[in-house]
Amino acid sequence: MSEIQLPKDFESQMRTLLGKQEFEDFKAAVNQAPRTSIRLNPAKPFSPNWPRTPIPWSEHGFFLEERPSFTLDPAFQAGAYYVQEASSMFIEHVLKSLKIPKGIYLDLAAAPGGKSTLLSTFLGDEGTLVANEVIQSRAQILKENAIKWGLGNIIVTNNDPDHFEPLEGFFDLVLVDAPCSGEGMFRKDPQAREEWSPDHVMLCSSRQKRIMDKAGALVKGGGYLIYSTCTFNGQENEEMIKFLTEEFAFDPIQVPLDPSWNIVESQVETPDGTFFGYRFFPHKVEGEGLFITVLKRPDSASTQEPGKIKDFKHPVLKSINEREEYGFDTELGFDGKGKYYSLNDSVFRIDQKFFRHFERIAVHLSLRYFGVELGKKQKNDWIPSHEWALSNLPKNGFATHELNLDQAVDFFRKNDQEISDLPIGWVLLTYQNLPLGWVKNLGNRVNNYFPKEWRIRM
Repeated sequence: MSEIQLPKDFESQMRTLLGKQEFEDFKAAVNQAPRTSIRLNPAKPFSPNWPRTPIPWSEHGFFLEERPSFTLDPAFQAGAYYVQEASSMFIEHVLKSLKIPKGIYLDLAAAPGGKSTLLSTFLGDEGTLVANEVIQSRAQILKENAIKWGLGNIIVTNNDPDHFEPLEGFFDLVLVDAPCSGEGMFRKDPQAREEWSPDHVMLCSSRQKRIMDKAGALVKGGGYLIYSTCTFNGQENEEMIKFLTEEFAFDPIQVPLDPSWNIVESQVETPDGTFFGYRFFPHKVEGEGLFITVLKRPDSASTQEPGKIKDFKHPVLKSINEREEYGFDTELGFDGKGKYYSLNDSVFRIDQKFFRHFERIAVHLSLRYFGVELGKKQKNDWIPSHEWALSNLPKNGFATHELNLDQAVDFFRKNDQEISDLPIGWVLLTYQNLPLGWVKNLGNRVNNYFPKEWRIRM
């Protein structure tokens, strides 16, 4: 790759932060090609045959020796892994090393979905995640990635942080990967380099304070706040810790580190004690620039429980009654632990343990997706959804058919399917035992139900 030209004011800032000699090491690292990394979905059976090495702070993360064509890989389309920058996977270590209790989580600035899918895996069936995105087009990308991940424990919303005010003290964990000046992505993102300026850093800092002024109040007593950026400067990082501790009561949390990881710990002195930040530099770690801090709300802070909603009323969402719920679980082979809702004639399923939390969220926020969309019921027949196909829920009563690579790619392109020995009716297509989606064999033709908007045009 050609030498990257860094903004002069940025170089001056980094020399002050690192010192003259270490800055030269940093600059040399920025001019090296970044490594490709993926995080496997442990809920889906897949073991890639690519040469790979483990990411030390992530159980499911790996560096790849080469970058394959992910778009044309059926396992990627099936949600068997997520292409994620290695430094961001450190959140997995934070969650596990601190043994953060599972429950109701919020990812406030979630698109495209890397950290949300990581949180979804950590929660499993012991929690629910609200994955929120302010920008509508990015919320659609977030929704697609939540569907591919398939665990059914994500609620996708499209709201400004101000809209969360009725949910203060509601969440066990709030993650804010804040919009920032992008200094840590200079190696990968020319636009970030072009947009950078000291004034842009100040603008980002002001925006972050507006977001965190809302986010800090959303954490319940005893809950956790994780704040991260992909930038290096103190204004968007350590200064935000000072801002948060001035606005809210938080206790400091120190994350245990393996010295071999070369993650740099910084300390921030406040009237409430010493708080900690963790910075990833590309000349020290295999990954892009990242800053992260963890704070804990005192147990005495306010906590809002979902309460009992006697008659759930929503303009477009309807709770389905118990007799119908029982029918869904027995007909479709589920575990009897689902709660069902109808939206635009489609049926959705969430985990019954968290339905009160879901209904409280649905009343206040703009929903884009939740749980698992199962499809539509017409008389005694199901029109199954692509969302259900990619989920981990059972698909009892449906035939399956294994495709080879060329057939799978044809399916994603919505080309006519010419498959021999295909059963009549609805068929779940698979690739290496990973569900890909539905076709319906009518005898004289095969209808491809892969979503039009997801069609591959490569």
